[in-house]
Amino acid sequence: MDNTKPISYHDTQIDPKAFEPVTHDPDKEKITRPTIGYWTDVFRRLRQNKLAMLGLTFIVLLLILSFVGPMLSGYDYQTQDYTKINMPPSSANWFGTDELGRDLFTRVSYGIRYSLLIGILAAAFDFIIGVTYGGIAGMASRRVDTIMMRFAEVVYAIPYMLIVILISVTFSTEQGADLLTLVVAMSITGWVPMAIMVRGQVLQLKENEYAIASKSLGASPMYVLRKHIIPNTLGPILVNITLTVPRAIFSEATLSFMSLGLQPPQPSLGVLSNDGLAVLGVNLYYQIFFPALMISIIMFSFNVLGDGLRDALDPRLRK
Repeated sequence: MDNTKPISYHDTQIDPKAFEPVTHDPDKEKITRPTIGYWTDVFRRLRQNKLAMLGLTFIVLLLILSFVGPMLSGYDYQTQDYTKINMPPSSANWFGTDELGRDLFTRVSYGIRYSLLIGILAAAFDFIIGVTYGGIAGMASRRVDTIMMRFAEVVYAIPYMLIVILISVTFSTEQGADLLTLVVAMSITGWVPMAIMVRGQVLQLKENEYAIASKSLGASPMYVLRKHIIPNTLGPILVNITLTVPRAIFSEATLSFMSLGLQPPQPSLGVLSNDGLAVLGVNLYYQIFFPALMISIIMFSFNVLGDGLRDALDPRLRK
């Protein structure tokens, strides 16, 4: 027996309220979070890294000190005063004086300037040569790429400090090696890591849609490299540069400490450390302490800044 209730006319009626238009609330579609660009987000994350910001602060302060320090002390780095030989730190000479009565604060300030200049120039040489070489190798054919990278590997196999010492000794004069000679010696093999890194980035990015689209529109490989690929590799390049600067500074300090780099009266931090070591046995510790302290601060600052940039540029850590 069928107990199904028959459908009445009233059961088929549809409520007109179901067809009323939905009210539009414009506030619900508002973008509550501002749009953040890539580099803005990178600097935001870098600012959150306290250690990296501490390193950046030290670098800025040392850069200011290298130019303002001599004006604050009122001394010249070459002026000798035999009435103030080996004076300890005082209100008149903040870092004391050396064996010729020269103000150490002024000489350390100039030493920071020389060291930073050498580091920045060496990083600039590595950037120009490495980015150009690695970019061309990445965009070239497989055969050309293989030949170029085998040559780079042969160059990189030469010990870094050995080639720097050989070049410094070969082209040095009676006054020692000049600043440009040191920079060129450091750059002979220093560009290879940059070139290898850039080549790897180019090989990866040249297969992206925007690079392929640019090629399909008739753009040359060098145009694609310059306009589309290199700008997208600036992150790893910046990290590499920040790690190149302290390596060059430490190399210069090592060579000058061994009397193979800059020579007196040029007051590089390596020269000052070498001079301080000579008088360390007579309890004049401050003459080596302040140059060594500045070298340590510079190395620490650039290394932590490079680590901070690497973390800030890593897309996997983006929130």
